[in-house]
Amino acid sequence: MQKSGPFHLKYIECGYKYLCKYTWVLDEKQVFAVRSGGATGVVVKGLEDRNPISFRMEDKGEVKCIKFSLGNKILAVQRTLKSVDFLNFIPDSPQLEYTQECKTKNANILGFCWTSSTEIVFITDQGIEFYQVLPEKRSLKLLKNQSINVNWYMYCPESSVILLSTTVLGNVLQPFYFKSGTMAKLSKFEIELPAAPKSSKLSLSERDIAMATIYGQLYVLYLRHHSRTSNSTGAEVVLYHLPREGSCKKTHILKLNRTGKFALNVVDNLVVVHHQDTETSVIFDIKLRGEFDGSTTIHQFVLPPRSIQPYQIPVAGPASVTSQAPVPCKLYSSSWIVFQPDIIISASEGYLWSLQVKLEPVVDLLLDKGKLMDFLLQRKECKMVILSVCSQMLSEPERGSLSVIATVFDKLNHEYKKYLEAEQSYTMVVETGLSRSNPLLKRPVRTQAVIDQSDMYTHVLSVFTEKKEAPHKFTIAVLMEYIRSLNQFQIAVQHYLYELVIKTLVQHNLFYMLHQFLQYHVLSDSKPLACLLLSLESIYPPAHQLSLDMLKRLSTANDEIVEVLLSKHQVLAALRFIRGIGGHDSISARKFLDAAKQAEDDMLFYTIFRFFEQRNQRLRGNPSFTPGEHCEEHVTFFKQVFGEQALMKPTTF
Repeated sequence: MQKSGPFHLKYIECGYKYLCKYTWVLDEKQVFAVRSGGATGVVVKGLEDRNPISFRMEDKGEVKCIKFSLGNKILAVQRTLKSVDFLNFIPDSPQLEYTQECKTKNANILGFCWTSSTEIVFITDQGIEFYQVLPEKRSLKLLKNQSINVNWYMYCPESSVILLSTTVLGNVLQPFYFKSGTMAKLSKFEIELPAAPKSSKLSLSERDIAMATIYGQLYVLYLRHHSRTSNSTGAEVVLYHLPREGSCKKTHILKLNRTGKFALNVVDNLVVVHHQDTETSVIFDIKLRGEFDGSTTIHQFVLPPRSIQPYQIPVAGPASVTSQAPVPCKLYSSSWIVFQPDIIISASEGYLWSLQVKLEPVVDLLLDKGKLMDFLLQRKECKMVILSVCSQMLSEPERGSLSVIATVFDKLNHEYKKYLEAEQSYTMVVETGLSRSNPLLKRPVRTQAVIDQSDMYTHVLSVFTEKKEAPHKFTIAVLMEYIRSLNQFQIAVQHYLYELVIKTLVQHNLFYMLHQFLQYHVLSDSKPLACLLLSLESIYPPAHQLSLDMLKRLSTANDEIVEVLLSKHQVLAALRFIRGIGGHDSISARKFLDAAKQAEDDMLFYTIFRFFEQRNQRLRGNPSFTPGEHCEEHVTFFKQVFGEQALMKPTTF
């Protein structure tokens, strides 16, 4: 089995070392190193903390569990099975410990969880107790409690759900949800064990259960070491969807096709299963299509088994010693401890890491471009990888067929359209004032999966046309395929994409195709496009009329068309247009002479100047300009360039 690269998983760079020789406790993403029960110091470091927290506390015995509240304002320490001690870390507040014993007689505290900055849950072997901590009074207030026999518990901080293992076999799980001082009992559910247990003892281990949020939904993951079906070999991961309301249902089965020791992580909405015997990990994506049996979707792993990218542990010590080569970290060690969603601890080496997915190697491992896009579009940091894939599939040697390219474009534009519709709905609600009645309304988040026309133009299509590697027919087909996809999803095509098509057609002298595209409105009308056509008049004369027709179809006001033409230095075109509509007797001579002079073309200036001299002669019987026309500087310029004798003389009859 291949273990080496390309690696699609790696330890994130903020992995850090803690001291193995001290008592340590992991709380979500914080490690507590406790020396001498806290008397000689406690050091707290989190994956997202730049500076560790250090403090001392009185040694009152072995620390079983230690956790900060959200915001690190209150510390809770469990030293006995009967009570939890508290210490305030609030400025100007005395650091005196206060204690809360569990309310249930003869109960033992299994652990505790902070659900907010001032709310905490004690889990005992006889139930749960939900408290509000009052730091100013250095006391706790019981909000709610629930009696239930508990074997073990699990907490998911992302969703504020505690899961309790109940009954003799331990396979009936009871979830509780906590929010703003309230505790809600959710529907309990039963985990299907591989076979009927032979004895009445605990059969579901905490090691085989994980809780994680995947694609915004809470799931309970059960690692079943033997399949329930006799014809299936190997272990599997069973996913139970745990909704806030309604019953918990088994929805997905992830086939591992092997046996042995496993560990689970969830990274970027992917289920990662580590296998100790082969020292490899496999990745599952429940959003990808699987085999549906009527109630459950069965998934095979998305990518072939690969090892996590090797990690080098730097040698600590004096400068003379640190010149030694880094020591490779032992991957898939028996001392590994895994925490959800993405934490791995190597207890023997004293390191804690966060796991990360590497997307670049996936491109070469998933050859089906449609499936690859489905996979990439769900990942957080996907944009540049997706754009790279699009560039690759348009270039040799990995050039794809037009049908594959069309599939990719459609998948990208499907995501693009979803975002545009969400943005439009949000804008409509805000503009109509309905947002005031819905304070929870939030602007849609633009994820990296939204690849818009600007992204495609800048990073893919303009680069592709400039390279000129592909046959021009293929180049034009690709551009038109992208435009077709945008139209299919009713996304307004930006004019710069049409301009790219026109420039490509002109480069290859495909004027007949350009004419057809315009005639049959394959290229949608726009003012920028009309201006581009006007600039092509010298190499393709029919472009002038095609442009004017387009401007008229756009119901552009005549004076606006003239302004557009003049701004593009199409002075003769503007004059021809204004003559065509019969407005040449009332137009401003100065405006046209200004434009002609700016063009720095003496013959053009001569032509325009002569036209207005002739107009003056026809209308007033004298070619000279009146003072009200403010053309004195242009008359002076004309005389400087062509001489006074070139001025038109009045005609007498």
